[in-house]
Amino acid sequence: MFRRPVLQVLRQFVRHESETTTSLVLERSLNRVHLLGRVGQDPVLRQVEGKNPVTIFSLATNEMWRSGDSEVYQLGDVSQKTTWHRISVFRPGLRDVAYQYVKKGSRIYLEGKIDYGEYMDKNNVRRQATTIIAD
Repeated sequence: MFRRPVLQVLRQFVRHESETTTSLVLERSLNRVHLLGRVGQDPVLRQVEGKNPVTIFSLATNEMWRSGDSEVYQLGDVSQKTTWHRISVFRPGLRDVAYQYVKKGSRIYLEGKIDYGEYMDKNNVRRQATTIIAD
């Protein structure tokens, strides 16, 4: 009774389908990002014609490590690297909350997925962009 609709739904997740049997082999994957950092700029709400509005802001995460061989920490032994992430919030309720309450300097934790895309800059040069889509 439910066999046909279930097979049609599962086909979008199928890695390959055997031609001799009706068995399906599913491939699972995961695209998940967890970030804890400080907001680098106040969020901006943007809307392009014909597209959904989006709240955008930057988030800084820091990585620290000890650079010396000494067992005792000294001031010069710790190195730090800051990584900046572009955050986009599309979900309607979350988008509005992020725009209203997230401020520059706020320490936030977010979950989302990583997205790679392309865009044309002012000089019509194709650029690549990495964005975290928060949810």
